[in-house]
Amino acid sequence: MPAPKSPEFRRRAVELARLREKPIAQIAKDLGIAESGLRRWMKQADIDDGKSEGLTSDERAELVRLRRELRVKEMEIEILKRSAAYFARENVLPK
Repeated sequence: MPAPKSPEFRRRAVELARLREKPIAQIAKDLGIAESGLRRWMKQADIDDGKSEGLTSDERAELVRLRRELRVKEMEIEILKRSAAYFARENVLPK
């Protein structure tokens, strides 16, 4: 998998594609990226600019962060439940 391109590179690639001086396929080839990737960047840029419906890049990043936090919290809760059950069992049973 190729290394991710910088936001500045993506922005410039979208600007070039929007100028329509060359076909998108040719621009992508010249830049060394896949045509589908350039089209995806263009679509995301439209969403970020408010020209199209969808999750903006900021909203998507926040969603990823919140899902990650939720996963950590769920693991912490599971660990606490197991430890509480372990210590409850240890205190109730006669030795």
